[in-house]
Amino acid sequence: MRFNVRVYGLLIHDESILVTDENRFGTQFTKFPGGGLEFKEGTVECLLREFQEELAIEVHSPTLFHINENYVESAFHKDHQILSIYYLVETDEIASIKTKQDKFDFDGQEQIFRWIPLEELKESCFNLPIDKQVVQKLMTFI
Repeated sequence: MRFNVRVYGLLIHDESILVTDENRFGTQFTKFPGGGLEFKEGTVECLLREFQEELAIEVHSPTLFHINENYVESAFHKDHQILSIYYLVETDEIASIKTKQDKFDFDGQEQIFRWIPLEELKESCFNLPIDKQVVQKLMTFI
């Protein structure tokens, strides 16, 4: 068994939250922006790096929002246990974020971003079990 630490950012703007649609491992899925912690990297460093790599923006004011407390097996690597850490984040670069309107509108890309209005946010928007837990928590938070 291996541990896989994942770090995600919850970016809310104008009553919407940013999500990413991905086409990886032969599967299409929706999740929050972020990714895997690298060796010798802290969780906030990972968060900042992931937003820079994926969106070419800088985020700031990370506030810890959620850590999964239960056992979760990786959906993609059955010998990995997932630990996911979610932060609320802010950015001054909203206008720089390139988004699409439609879910899974990849147009040759493996990853796209889009906004989901908070009023439409529900567990069924997401594929991964920890993201569904975060949505439940967000719904009581907002």
